Amino acid sequence: MLIVGVRESEVESALGEGSGPELPAGARCPDCGGELGRWGSYRRWARRREETLPLRISRAICRTCGHTHALLPSFLFARRTDLAVRRVHGEKVPTVRTVQRHLARAGLRREAGAAAAAGFGRFEAERPNELWVADALHGPVVATERGGALKRKAICFAILDDHSRLCVGAYFEPAETELRLERTLRAALQARGVPEALYVDNGSPFASAQLERACAVLGIRLIHSRPGRPQGRGKIERFFRTLRGQFLSEAQRKENLSLPELNRLLRAWLERSYHRRAHTETEEPPAVRFASVRPRYVGDEGLREAFLWSVKRVVSKTATVSLHGNRYEVDAALCERSVELLFDPYALGVVEVRWSGRSFGEAVAHEVSRHVHPRAEADLGQEPASPTGIDYLALLETEHERELLGRSGGIEFRRLTDEDDNNTKEE
Repeated sequence: MLIVGVRESEVESALGEGSGPELPAGARCPDCGGELGRWGSYRRWARRREETLPLRISRAICRTCGHTHALLPSFLFARRTDLAVRRVHGEKVPTVRTVQRHLARAGLRREAGAAAAAGFGRFEAERPNELWVADALHGPVVATERGGALKRKAICFAILDDHSRLCVGAYFEPAETELRLERTLRAALQARGVPEALYVDNGSPFASAQLERACAVLGIRLIHSRPGRPQGRGKIERFFRTLRGQFLSEAQRKENLSLPELNRLLRAWLERSYHRRAHTETEEPPAVRFASVRPRYVGDEGLREAFLWSVKRVVSKTATVSLHGNRYEVDAALCERSVELLFDPYALGVVEVRWSGRSFGEAVAHEVSRHVHPRAEADLGQEPASPTGIDYLALLETEHERELLGRSGGIEFRRLTDEDDNNTKEE
């Protein structure tokens, strides 16, 4: 739709003749900016005093995108707005600034309504292990090899019990991945039992399909916070504030602090200080408040099943499936069926096959070129070896020259070429 401006002197003539505005010269399409051309017209009724007269509205089409537009005269909108205001206020119409001033006095400004913050109620779980809250904190830069030659930022994965404020699990890791999160969560489940729900944000480690499967197997309800609404994670953020003020401020004073040493210090601070001090909100130590309920634990086999990775594959006609470059043979009855492969990301040599919830045993490995999942291989983070003082490339070059010399029967063609050049110069 295009609104074409019309002067007041043209309003009466346009209504009397029943013609609308024509296509202005150089008019452009509001969608793509292409050139417009005439494309017929249609009738519309306009009111003049006590009469209703027909008015022809021209149409235009864009030669680039093909969209059509109606050329509506601006006086139609002006007359309609003026009539609506006069019905309410009579002949004396208030100005726009007068209306804005009255709305501002009544507190109905758009800016004030947009700035009004929504209220949030206080929430606390009724008992321990009813709700766990997990998040990640970017910590200090630590040394990853002896001597501190290579440094990396440490990421702290922490899980907090909402009722007692007990830190059920916390580890500093060299990377923020789902495998590092699984390590912290698995240790927390072994030490503190299984919660009813786990509340996390939408970061990549917390939004993985593997975490969803682990929670489903263990009967944990996984809850993700709404994007842009961090108010539900206030307790874990307050814990991170305490961690920075009481622990990291002291730990960063150590020179060449390594990741294992940082985790040992963290464990000591949690067990000897944080868990034993009375919390300012609950007025009880987190360890005492958490001990009021007996947790529900899961055995080692249950944890192993929960943290297996799962993928879907279609069995070929030759009763084989492929997984990251490896080929496995499965039961022939599963040909051309979609099966579920369960495996440990750190050991691709052992793969279990399931179909419709039934286990068909382990697949027989035919070709195994990769023993670790690609994400697990990158997560291992193997550091480069320390320099030994031996010039390895120079040794290879020497051995290569000796091999070439042996193949040529002891003749050094480079030396022969140099001697021929010297004899030519003497002559």
